[in-house]
Amino acid sequence: MPIRLSVTAERWPIAGSFTISRGAKTEAEVVVATLADGEHVGRGECVPYARYGETVDGVIAAIARLAPAVANGLDRNDLAASLPAGAARNALDCAFWDLAAKRSGTPAHVLAGLPQPNPLVTAYTISLAAPEIMADAAAAAAARPLLKVKLGGPGDPARIAAVRTAAPDSALIVDANEGWTAANLMDNLAACAEAGVRLIEQPLPARDDAALASCPHAVPICADESVHDRASLAGLRGRYDAVNIKLDKTGGLTEALAVAAAARSLGFDLMVGCMVSTSLAIAPALLVAQGARYVDLDGPLLLARDRPDGLRFDGSIVHPASPALWG
Repeated sequence: MPIRLSVTAERWPIAGSFTISRGAKTEAEVVVATLADGEHVGRGECVPYARYGETVDGVIAAIARLAPAVANGLDRNDLAASLPAGAARNALDCAFWDLAAKRSGTPAHVLAGLPQPNPLVTAYTISLAAPEIMADAAAAAAARPLLKVKLGGPGDPARIAAVRTAAPDSALIVDANEGWTAANLMDNLAACAEAGVRLIEQPLPARDDAALASCPHAVPICADESVHDRASLAGLRGRYDAVNIKLDKTGGLTEALAVAAAARSLGFDLMVGCMVSTSLAIAPALLVAQGARYVDLDGPLLLARDRPDGLRFDGSIVHPASPALWG
């Protein structure tokens, strides 16, 4: 029976709000691609990101356009020629992996040639706000081993100092979301070093990050918006120490695994991250995150509720997905 492709948009409320240097939101808008062969169903979830020119309607249209081709035999191996790296390809790629696992009765990690995945410690995000508000949020999360602190505005040294005081025992990573400039870079780096920050994500805009090659890295610096797929890796050497792999950037699990292998071969440390999403989007990312130095897969923890059969979190420990969810 031909495979039927369908695609839907969903809205999931965020617990409170999620704020970064580019703005705040109170719900996660996701797109789910579903592949059905009459007996088995495979699903994949993505989060369209305006930073890359993506919209929910545009991603839905890009996926839906492939329905006739999927019915005529287009499979996961054809996707890179049919869709660019990005959210639309991610949803469909992960749906193909899930369908293959369901059809074969073989877990996705086995199909990918990977070992049994283990539970991992994920970062927990502290949204950008005034220093005292961020300190309160950090104090409430101070028992978590790893906090990811959103920065990217005037007064960032005060913010990171406030978080460090409120959560003295937590390891800290910082994400500036391209919010710093060459003028304030050194002061912000010094403040992060003083606070014992372990890693700084994307301090400068992706198209204006040349200064990173000529400044000392008192704290290792990780590319996020500057890295998408394998083709973007070579140009990052000398500027970044690590890369953040997100399936919504790479266009799915297939390319994410290839990016991880290529990044390791070039000497980059790995971080595996996510957008604010349900467990369906996080499940395949957990396979890439095995062995990464930093894991930032807390998307479902930021929601007011998750989907049925969601991932199990014990504090900051996230467990691999059950087959009922994905893979």
